[in-house]
Amino acid sequence: MMKLTLALDFGGTKLAAGLVNADSREWLRYERRFSPINGDANTDLAIMRSLIHSLLQGATPVAIGVSFGGPVDATTGTVRLSHHVPGWENIPLKSLLEKEFGVTTSVDNDANVAALGEQHFGAGQGYDSLFYITISTGVGGGWILNGKPWRGAVGMAGEIGHIVVEPAGPMCLCGKRGCVERLASGPYMAQNAKDILENQPEREDGQILRNLVGNNLNLLTGQLISEAAIKGDHLAQAVLQKSAWALGVGIGNVANLINPQRFILGGSVTKAGETWWTVLQETARFTALPEVPLEIVPAALADDAPLWGAVALAQNL
Repeated sequence: MMKLTLALDFGGTKLAAGLVNADSREWLRYERRFSPINGDANTDLAIMRSLIHSLLQGATPVAIGVSFGGPVDATTGTVRLSHHVPGWENIPLKSLLEKEFGVTTSVDNDANVAALGEQHFGAGQGYDSLFYITISTGVGGGWILNGKPWRGAVGMAGEIGHIVVEPAGPMCLCGKRGCVERLASGPYMAQNAKDILENQPEREDGQILRNLVGNNLNLLTGQLISEAAIKGDHLAQAVLQKSAWALGVGIGNVANLINPQRFILGGSVTKAGETWWTVLQETARFTALPEVPLEIVPAALADDAPLWGAVALAQNL
C-alpha cells in the first residue's frame, strides 16, 4: 500500500502541488499554476484545492507539508501575511487544511522549507550547517544549524533581504533604505532600471532595454534585465552588478556572523548569468574575513526546492 505525501507551495506568483510516495525521489503527480494578477487568499486557496483534488484522485495522503511565501508562525501553522497577495493576514492555514483533508499538516515559510529541501534532497546533503537564500520576487533565507531548521525566537530568522547594505539607497517596502532585497530582487532591479531611464531619457546605454519592451518601461522585468545585459546593454549590466554586489555584501556579513559550511542560492535571479555570479562571489569574499571559509553554490532543486522541502516537512525528516 502506498503512503502518499502531499506537498504544496504557495509562492508569490505561482501555486504548485506535488504528490510523492514514501521514500521516493520522483513525483507521482505534479501540477503548477500561476496566481491570478488580481487574486487574493481566497482565489489562491480555490486554485490550490483544485490542484490537490486533481493530484489525489480520491486517495488520502498520510501527511501534508506546505511552503508559504511570507511570514508564518510555524508552531501554529498560521500565515501572518503575504507581501504579494492580499487577504492572507492571520490565516490559520494548517487548521484549514487539517479540517478539510483530515491529516496532519505542517506549514512554514518558503525559505525555511526550501532549506529543508536542499538539505535532504539537494545541494545541502551531507552538510549540517547551511544557509539557503532565494532571490526572485523578494530575497529571503532559511537556516539549517546542527542539522535542524533554525527559525529564531519568533520564526523570523534568515531575513537577509532586509540587511541594509546602502543606508542612503532607495526606499524598500519595509520602510528602510538600501536593503539587499531593494537592490537584488527581480522586480526591484526592473524598478531601478525604469527609474534611471525615466529620469535620464537621453541616456544611450539603455537602448537594448528600451527596444526589448518597445519603449514601454512598465513592461520591464528582472528577466529582461538579464537578457539585455547578455546582449551588451551597459545600463542593464550595471543594474545586475549592483544586485550581485548587494547580495554579496549581505552574504559576507552573514558568513562573518554565523559561519555556515555552505550558502545555497536559488530563485529566478540566480539564472542571471556568469557575471552576476562572479560579482557576487568576489564581493562576498571581500566582505567576509579572510579566515572565514566561504562556499556559495547554486541550489540543486531549482524551483522545486520549496516543494521537496514540504515533503521533508511533512515526513518530519
